[in-house]
Amino acid sequence: MRSRWVGYGVGLIGFAVVSGAWYFATRQSGGMTPMADRRAMPALVMTQLDGGTWRMAEHRGQVVLVNYWASWCGPCWEETPGLIRLSQELGPQGLAVVGVAVDEGGTAKVKQFVEEFGVPYPVALPEPGSQMAYGMVGVPTTVLVDRQGRVAKTYVGAVRQADFKADVDVLLAEH
Repeated sequence: MRSRWVGYGVGLIGFAVVSGAWYFATRQSGGMTPMADRRAMPALVMTQLDGGTWRMAEHRGQVVLVNYWASWCGPCWEETPGLIRLSQELGPQGLAVVGVAVDEGGTAKVKQFVEEFGVPYPVALPEPGSQMAYGMVGVPTTVLVDRQGRVAKTYVGAVRQADFKADVDVLLAEH
Protein backbone atom coordinates (compact mmCIF):
# COMPACT_ATOMS: atom_id res chain seq x y z
CA MET A 1 0.00 0.00 0.00
CA ARG A 2 2.77 2.38 0.93
CA SER A 3 4.58 1.79 -2.41
CA ARG A 4 1.39 2.70 -4.23
CA TRP A 5 1.23 6.07 -2.42
CA VAL A 6 4.91 6.66 -3.15
CA GLY A 7 4.19 5.93 -6.82
CA TYR A 8 1.30 8.41 -6.81
CA GLY A 9 3.52 11.00 -5.14
CA VAL A 10 6.30 10.54 -7.69
CA GLY A 11 3.74 10.73 -10.49
CA LEU A 12 2.26 13.93 -9.04
CA ILE A 13 5.70 15.51 -8.69
CA GLY A 14 6.55 14.50 -12.26
CA PHE A 15 3.31 16.07 -13.50
CA ALA A 16 4.06 19.27 -11.59
CA VAL A 17 7.57 19.48 -13.05
CA VAL A 18 6.36 18.90 -16.62
CA SER A 19 3.49 21.39 -16.17
CA GLY A 20 5.83 24.02 -14.77
CA ALA A 21 8.33 23.51 -17.57
CA TRP A 22 5.53 23.79 -20.15
CA TYR A 23 4.22 27.00 -18.53
CA PHE A 24 7.60 28.70 -18.52
CA ALA A 25 8.54 27.42 -21.99
CA THR A 26 5.32 28.76 -23.53
CA ARG A 27 5.37 32.05 -21.64
CA GLN A 28 7.22 34.66 -23.62
CA SER A 29 6.68 37.94 -21.77
CA GLY A 30 9.61 39.73 -20.17
CA GLY A 31 13.20 39.41 -21.25
CA MET A 32 13.26 42.57 -23.31
CA THR A 33 16.48 44.14 -24.51
CA PRO A 34 17.57 46.91 -22.10
CA MET A 35 16.95 50.41 -23.52
CA ALA A 36 20.65 51.20 -23.83
CA ASP A 37 21.25 48.05 -25.92
CA ARG A 38 18.33 48.37 -28.35
CA ARG A 39 19.10 48.86 -32.03
CA ALA A 40 17.04 50.78 -34.54
CA MET A 41 14.41 48.87 -36.48
CA PRO A 42 15.13 49.01 -40.21
CA ALA A 43 13.18 51.70 -42.06
CA LEU A 44 10.43 49.40 -43.31
CA VAL A 45 8.38 50.63 -46.24
CA MET A 46 5.84 48.10 -47.50
CA THR A 47 2.84 48.01 -49.79
CA GLN A 48 -0.38 47.38 -47.90
CA LEU A 49 -2.96 44.85 -48.98
CA ASP A 50 -5.36 47.73 -49.69
CA GLY A 51 -2.80 49.41 -51.99
CA GLY A 52 -1.51 52.04 -49.57
CA THR A 53 2.00 52.27 -48.17
CA TRP A 54 2.99 51.38 -44.62
CA ARG A 55 6.10 53.15 -43.27
CA MET A 56 7.81 52.43 -39.98
CA ALA A 57 8.94 56.07 -39.80
CA GLU A 58 5.30 57.21 -39.56
CA HIS A 59 4.92 55.36 -36.27
CA ARG A 60 7.66 57.07 -34.26
CA GLY A 61 6.23 57.80 -30.82
CA GLN A 62 4.13 54.62 -30.86
CA VAL A 63 4.93 51.12 -29.67
CA VAL A 64 4.78 48.90 -32.76
CA LEU A 65 4.18 45.16 -33.12
CA VAL A 66 5.36 43.97 -36.55
CA ASN A 67 3.83 40.51 -36.95
CA TYR A 68 5.16 38.33 -39.80
CA TRP A 69 2.65 35.61 -40.65
CA ALA A 70 1.34 33.39 -43.44
CA SER A 71 -2.15 32.13 -44.24
CA TRP A 72 -0.97 28.50 -44.21
CA CYS A 73 0.63 28.81 -40.74
CA GLY A 74 -1.39 27.09 -37.99
CA PRO A 75 0.23 28.99 -35.10
CA CYS A 76 -0.53 32.24 -36.96
CA TRP A 77 -4.23 31.29 -36.91
CA GLU A 78 -3.97 30.77 -33.14
CA GLU A 79 -2.17 34.06 -32.52
CA THR A 80 -4.20 36.44 -34.72
CA PRO A 81 -7.34 36.80 -32.54
CA GLY A 82 -5.16 37.96 -29.63
CA LEU A 83 -3.37 40.48 -31.83
CA ILE A 84 -6.72 41.83 -32.99
CA ARG A 85 -7.94 42.26 -29.41
CA LEU A 86 -4.64 43.83 -28.36
CA SER A 87 -4.78 46.27 -31.27
CA GLN A 88 -8.31 47.30 -30.34
CA GLU A 89 -7.57 47.55 -26.61
CA LEU A 90 -4.19 49.30 -26.69
CA GLY A 91 -4.34 51.16 -30.01
CA PRO A 92 -5.83 54.24 -28.35
CA GLN A 93 -2.96 54.19 -25.82
CA GLY A 94 -0.24 54.24 -28.49
CA LEU A 95 0.12 50.70 -29.88
CA ALA A 96 0.32 50.17 -33.65
CA VAL A 97 0.08 46.65 -35.05
CA VAL A 98 0.98 45.74 -38.62
CA GLY A 99 0.64 42.28 -40.08
CA VAL A 100 3.22 41.35 -42.69
CA ALA A 101 1.94 38.51 -44.87
CA VAL A 102 4.83 36.43 -46.18
CA ASP A 103 2.64 34.19 -48.34
CA GLU A 104 4.00 33.46 -51.79
CA GLY A 105 1.91 33.19 -54.91
CA GLY A 106 -0.54 36.07 -54.76
CA THR A 107 -2.81 37.85 -52.38
CA ALA A 108 -6.02 35.81 -52.62
CA LYS A 109 -5.28 33.66 -49.55
CA VAL A 110 -4.02 36.70 -47.63
CA LYS A 111 -7.25 38.58 -48.36
CA GLN A 112 -9.31 35.54 -47.35
CA PHE A 113 -7.42 35.28 -44.03
CA VAL A 114 -7.85 39.01 -43.31
CA GLU A 115 -11.56 38.89 -44.11
CA GLU A 116 -12.17 35.70 -42.13
CA PHE A 117 -10.59 37.14 -38.99
CA GLY A 118 -11.78 40.73 -39.55
CA VAL A 119 -8.23 42.05 -39.13
CA PRO A 120 -8.61 45.76 -38.30
CA TYR A 121 -4.92 46.74 -38.48
CA PRO A 122 -2.91 47.26 -41.67
CA VAL A 123 -1.64 44.19 -43.49
CA ALA A 124 1.47 44.70 -45.62
CA LEU A 125 3.15 42.64 -48.30
CA PRO A 126 6.96 42.77 -48.25
CA GLU A 127 9.15 42.48 -51.28
CA PRO A 128 10.00 38.78 -51.86
CA GLY A 129 12.82 37.69 -49.57
CA SER A 130 12.94 40.94 -47.60
CA GLN A 131 11.68 39.36 -44.36
CA MET A 132 14.85 37.29 -44.20
CA ALA A 133 16.92 40.48 -44.07
CA TYR A 134 15.61 41.08 -40.54
CA GLY A 135 16.69 37.71 -39.21
CA MET A 136 13.35 35.94 -39.44
CA VAL A 137 13.70 32.19 -39.14
CA GLY A 138 10.03 31.18 -39.33
CA VAL A 139 6.45 32.30 -38.90
CA PRO A 140 4.96 33.67 -36.88
CA THR A 141 7.72 36.05 -35.93
CA THR A 142 6.87 39.30 -34.19
CA VAL A 143 9.15 42.26 -33.61
CA LEU A 144 8.28 44.62 -30.74
CA VAL A 145 9.51 48.15 -31.35
CA ASP A 146 9.66 50.90 -28.71
CA ARG A 147 8.47 54.50 -29.12
CA GLN A 148 11.92 55.56 -30.40
CA GLY A 149 11.87 53.01 -33.22
CA ARG A 150 14.25 50.53 -31.57
CA VAL A 151 13.79 46.76 -31.38
CA ALA A 152 12.91 45.82 -27.81
CA LYS A 153 12.18 42.14 -28.41
CA THR A 154 11.69 39.52 -31.12
CA TYR A 155 9.32 36.61 -30.60
CA VAL A 156 9.51 33.43 -32.67
CA GLY A 157 6.43 31.23 -32.63
CA ALA A 158 2.90 31.90 -31.49
CA VAL A 159 2.58 34.19 -28.47
CA ARG A 160 -0.38 34.51 -26.14
CA GLN A 161 -2.17 37.84 -25.98
CA ALA A 162 -1.37 38.19 -22.27
CA ASP A 163 2.37 37.87 -22.96
CA PHE A 164 2.27 40.48 -25.73
CA LYS A 165 0.22 42.76 -23.49
CA ALA A 166 2.65 42.48 -20.57
CA ASP A 167 5.54 43.59 -22.79
CA VAL A 168 3.58 46.28 -24.63
CA ASP A 169 2.44 47.74 -21.29
CA VAL A 170 6.09 48.04 -20.21
CA LEU A 171 6.99 49.89 -23.42
CA LEU A 172 3.93 52.14 -23.28
CA ALA A 173 5.05 53.22 -19.79
CA GLU A 174 8.59 54.09 -20.97
CA HIS A 175 9.37 57.71 -21.73
